Amino acid sequence: MSQPGSSETPQIKSRISAILRATSGNFLEQFDFFLFGFYASAIAKAFFPSQNETAALLNTFGVFWLGALMRPVGAIVLGAYIDRIGRRQGLIVTLAIMAVGTVVIAFCPSYATIGVAAPVIVLIGRLLQGFSAGVELGGVSVYLAEISTPGNRGFYTSFQSSSQQVAIFVAATLGFVLSEMMPADTVAAWGWRIPFFIGCLIIPFIFLLRRTLEETPEFLKMKKHPTAREVFASAVANWRIVILGMMIAVLTTTTFYFVTVYTPTFGKTVLKLSSQDALLVTLMVAVTNFFWNPVGGAVSDRIGRKPVLLTIAALSFLTAYPALNWLVAAPTFGKMLAVEMMFSFYFGVYSGTMLGCLVEIVPAHVRTTCFSLAFALAAALFGTFTPFAATWLIDHTGDKASPGFWLMCAATLGIIATLTVYRGGRTIATREAVAA
Repeated sequence: MSQPGSSETPQIKSRISAILRATSGNFLEQFDFFLFGFYASAIAKAFFPSQNETAALLNTFGVFWLGALMRPVGAIVLGAYIDRIGRRQGLIVTLAIMAVGTVVIAFCPSYATIGVAAPVIVLIGRLLQGFSAGVELGGVSVYLAEISTPGNRGFYTSFQSSSQQVAIFVAATLGFVLSEMMPADTVAAWGWRIPFFIGCLIIPFIFLLRRTLEETPEFLKMKKHPTAREVFASAVANWRIVILGMMIAVLTTTTFYFVTVYTPTFGKTVLKLSSQDALLVTLMVAVTNFFWNPVGGAVSDRIGRKPVLLTIAALSFLTAYPALNWLVAAPTFGKMLAVEMMFSFYFGVYSGTMLGCLVEIVPAHVRTTCFSLAFALAAALFGTFTPFAATWLIDHTGDKASPGFWLMCAATLGIIATLTVYRGGRTIATREAVAA
């Protein structure tokens, strides 16, 4: 006779396996995105040579941001495809496009070798990655939401963001090992490519994981799957929800790119700390990000999305600039770690909550498209623009703590959108459904 609960064990293992397979593509995306940010100085010298270091860095972060501008395009085109054809097949397609972009950047010759073709090729690689990323995060979040158990949607969807932290941890570890094994000049000349090559090597393994995904029961239960034209029309009709969703997601994207992609550059070029110190901070941030995401999702499942979102956004608004001002006044490893741990807490709890919120406020039949479009707009217009914005603010104001104003702006948008979405104790989606 089977023991009580024994029938649940295979289901639990199956759900854990599904989470791992679904989020594997997120690993590749963030692995490459982080490396691009961490080795921004080396990439700038390889592909965007300039007599002015700040100008070269701005060019590099500019290309990083231009790739993000493809996210809304990918969200609409690939989101419509996933809403029509299915979650599983769509996630395989997004992974293939992301893989091509990764390989292009890893193997592109330098400017010294092929001239102006080098930055053009790198830009194409980034555009492909941005196009894929536009729906990757939304597609995975929707998949996790649709396989979640009752009352645990926030907890399940939070693992979309947690999986990215594993990528940050692995990439930062590789960077730390390289910095210990190779002279700084060698890393800057060609050593920075090694982690990108490793990313290429793991692509086949991730494909195997994605191919074994099963379609979600919720998608299979849909009696009618919308055509691409119907998806586009519905996305336009729900533009208000998309914009509010974008505003809620802005604090997630800006804080994430600040504590991961921009932190290594901030530590080295602004605070003048060692590469090892900057990497160690990033390693620890990745660990705490991984922890706080499911905590945020689980807490919001119990007490609601609204109080968690408002609390974290308010704390971020009040402390972002003072904390950075304290750090830049007399930079040390310990102070940088303390400030980044604070931002990691904000990001993790807010992100774990925001993902569940975004899934719930968009219409179910175009869930992937609207979720992805909202998140893609937040990432393109604010999140991936963060390294560029921070570099520009510091250069033009002379205030090394000025990136704090950028984070305060993101927090303000989050507060306004959360109050609007949850006005009267019901979400905007619920109010519009009742009105209809």
